Amino acid sequence: MQIDEIMQRAAAAFEEYRHITPANRAAFLETIAAEINARREALIAIAHTESNLPVARLNGEITRTTSQLQLFATVLQEGSWVEAVIDTARPDNTPARPDIRRMLLPVGPVVVFGASNFPFAFSTAGGDTASALAAGATVVIKGHPAHPGTSQLVFEAITAAISKSGMPAHTVQHVTGEGNAVGKELVMHPLTTGVGFTGSFQGGTALLNYAAQREVPIPVFAEMSSINPVVFYPDALATQAAQLAQTFAASVTLGMGQFCTNPGILIGLKSEALEDFVTQLGTAIAAVAPQKMLHKGICEAYEKGRTRILQEKEVALVNESTAPAELEAWPVLARTTAAAFLVNPALKEELFGPYSLLVECADKTELIAVLKSLHGQLTTTIVGTQADTTQWKDVIAIQSTLAGRVILNNPPTGVEVCAAMVHGGPYPATTDARFTSVGTSAIRRWVRPVCFQNFTDDMLPDALKAANPLGIWRQVDNQFVR
Repeated sequence: MQIDEIMQRAAAAFEEYRHITPANRAAFLETIAAEINARREALIAIAHTESNLPVARLNGEITRTTSQLQLFATVLQEGSWVEAVIDTARPDNTPARPDIRRMLLPVGPVVVFGASNFPFAFSTAGGDTASALAAGATVVIKGHPAHPGTSQLVFEAITAAISKSGMPAHTVQHVTGEGNAVGKELVMHPLTTGVGFTGSFQGGTALLNYAAQREVPIPVFAEMSSINPVVFYPDALATQAAQLAQTFAASVTLGMGQFCTNPGILIGLKSEALEDFVTQLGTAIAAVAPQKMLHKGICEAYEKGRTRILQEKEVALVNESTAPAELEAWPVLARTTAAAFLVNPALKEELFGPYSLLVECADKTELIAVLKSLHGQLTTTIVGTQADTTQWKDVIAIQSTLAGRVILNNPPTGVEVCAAMVHGGPYPATTDARFTSVGTSAIRRWVRPVCFQNFTDDMLPDALKAANPLGIWRQVDNQFVR
């Protein structure tokens, strides 16, 4: 089927779907979750074959995916996400003020690109799709070529939910294809109104450039590249080195490092405590057995990048695990000095896999310089005691400017799906730091504010009517009421 026909269908479906009540959209999302659960065993089997991910991980990821769908259903049922604002008419003002009301409305058909490292949670029925459908947008999914069978089976679950829920036939569509041509055509099509992407910096920037070349540019919400710097402050290292070594070895090697929140840069001040920590961390990483990576391309890219970095001047290998078999990664800890790090841009690049680089700083000045040399990140982590956080407030303040999520004394590799989560950050972590791809506020990527001035009550959307038939929280004349 031609892309033009697909997008025409998406636009036609949007004209119906945008008027579906929030309650019915919520029921639709819950039905998708149920249909995915009904196919759980078959989905795990095919995803395990296609992605090399362990069965337990895949089972948990399906649960995360269905939970996301159910969470957005509750957002719709509660209703205040539309941010309804009402400023009532004031005819006695000079000049008189008309009645003005505002809310968020869906933008139109959007394109979602599946991610290679999360065949469920960030792919066909993942967070981008769930949030877009919750917003009232129709979705065209570009399945990832690394797990085509998985993507197709999830799409079959969505199709069944469309039928059972009475949604427009082409509310969600599925497109496959290798190479860049299909993706470019989807982004460039004049009926596309937004794009969601999780993947490489090269892929995300390509989509961003396509969107900018259009006659009418559109937003691309791409989550791309992050090395997630972790700063180990002195008192924490002096008192908790053994525990921290185990915690961060597990974080670096979790899923063979195939997480966008993998702690790729570890930063500390030169000291005996740092040396003790590095020794224990290297030993812990060396004890991790290699596992298969997602596919041949990712494995080859990791091995090439690992080899290149270890050949860099001023970079030393601390420890690595046993030699891997075919498609397996080789968990690695390397180290360098702040002076070398500051003059070598290659050391700041993300290496997707179970790798981390320890940067040793001679003093506070070097530590600050290292942090200020970094680009935007998804996360940055503070590892410190109460004494550290009191003494190093100025450095911690710098960390908070780097990322969308600032973490205290937890590894960065867990991303909770909740209202407060921000999975985003300054470029190049994402293309727009004002938004998140995880959590309930992800819905705001697929909407735009619309103001209704001087409308009669019968003409207004339910969220803005005087009687508040949806029973949602609204801001009326600068007061939040229900």
